[in-house]
Amino acid sequence: MNIIRMGLGASGALAAGAAAATLVGSGTVLSLLTQAVIYAVFAMGVGLLLRQNGMVSFGHALFFGVSGYSMGILLELGLMPAELAIAATLLGIAVIAFIVGLVIVRVPGVAFSMLTLAIGQMAFLSASRARGLTGGADGMNINWPQSLFGLSQSQLHQPAVLFMVCWTVLVLVTLALALLLRSRFGSLTEAVRDNEERARFIGVRTLLPRAAIYALSALVTSLGGVLSALNTGFVSPESLHWSVSGVALMMVVVGGYKALWGPALGAIVYFLFKDVLGDYANHWMAIFGIALITVIVYSPTGIAGVLDRLFKPRKISPVARAASAH
Repeated sequence: MNIIRMGLGASGALAAGAAAATLVGSGTVLSLLTQAVIYAVFAMGVGLLLRQNGMVSFGHALFFGVSGYSMGILLELGLMPAELAIAATLLGIAVIAFIVGLVIVRVPGVAFSMLTLAIGQMAFLSASRARGLTGGADGMNINWPQSLFGLSQSQLHQPAVLFMVCWTVLVLVTLALALLLRSRFGSLTEAVRDNEERARFIGVRTLLPRAAIYALSALVTSLGGVLSALNTGFVSPESLHWSVSGVALMMVVVGGYKALWGPALGAIVYFLFKDVLGDYANHWMAIFGIALITVIVYSPTGIAGVLDRLFKPRKISPVARAASAH
């Protein structure tokens, strides 16, 4: 029943996205929504790591940016079709992240966050200086083919079409993660997150599932990077900077990491906030920071937590039920 319900929810979300793409006539607004959806995919990767492993990463921009560079290099070399290059990029990043994860997920707490920050900044500096490979500080243009998954470049340049492509990816990622986290693997990773010592005591090998979650979060984030490369046709070292990871973390906190869809909601709120206040305030980020502090203080579970409390049916205790009967 839950699977059917999730399938219906995904179908409804796709229909809502199609309606938005049809009804929103402004190409500028659709472009803004497309950026929000791309960062929603990025934020879901960061939120997944926090939700399932309890770990905060300041280096996930590494996967976001490297996926764009990988696409640019593979397409420039012309070794394979673009569709296969996307698959190779995502698979390669996931495998490398799993291998790296076997080492770094052993590092606890703040030390893990600082380690991911250091690795990410090393990648940023390397991309900035490797002019022959990445274009250096000037960045790299990505030469997409005339057709991608049956869609021509002229179609993909239409804001409504590109929005629907990104929205469909977001919905499918959310559905896939929801199914995975409801499985035995999801329950296992939550048990390891809550009490790793007890999990080890009952014979669970805790390292592999934690490294798998790290790799899965990297895979989701790199998918956002591929969408960003498709949207802009360009990638630069700035996409690897730690501040990009910081923005994604803010989206996770605002939306709420305990709900699977919370980070995506936070990304959409962030971009709407940026668009509205960017026209009226030179320091809109400071205003957003105040809003972020307010959310942390009054609703640590984010906007998703507020919505959950508002719409979740309240359970009536047996004592209250008995009192109301009299």
